[in-house]
Amino acid sequence: MFTGIIEAQGEVVAIKDEQANRHFTLRCPFTSELKIDQSLAHNGVCLTVVELENDTYTVTAIAETLNRTNLGKLQVGDHANLERCMLAGSRYDGHIVQGHVDQTGVCQEVVDLKGSWLFRFRYEPQSAGNITVEKGSICVNGISLTVVESGEGFFSVAIIPYTYEFTNLKDVKAGSEVNLEFDIIGKYVARLLQK
Repeated sequence: MFTGIIEAQGEVVAIKDEQANRHFTLRCPFTSELKIDQSLAHNGVCLTVVELENDTYTVTAIAETLNRTNLGKLQVGDHANLERCMLAGSRYDGHIVQGHVDQTGVCQEVVDLKGSWLFRFRYEPQSAGNITVEKGSICVNGISLTVVESGEGFFSVAIIPYTYEFTNLKDVKAGSEVNLEFDIIGKYVARLLQK
């Protein structure tokens, strides 16, 4: 369980393919605090730490993860938003995030609002009921955000300077692919209404 509040960015330092799997080795400020078998969200994707060596750690993504998310596009030198699992009894500063990306979306435009930014995203509507609502929650690359505009297959979010500076949203531009995890409560409501 995650909250969508990014702790740090990890830098990809090595990528190794093994059959249909891809191993990512990263470096981050809290590598020394990690343990083997610990869950860690990378751009909103929950992955398990499988190896620790010096100041780096390695996680493995299977074919399903690579096909459903933007992790397959990561290259050495790229940065991933990182969040460790929520501790029981901690504050819930974001929203309920499972670390299970529903699909990817594409940035349509980034509007500089002179002190903040408006990001517009488009996604293919899915039969599973992936929807957004104005002032509802959406998780973009692992970041808990509030929806500004909402429509069939699109939404926008407003970004404050802190979020822009300390996440990889500063690297997102028109055409960039991002991971989307839609609000779990909204998904359940949509599924019940389909029945």
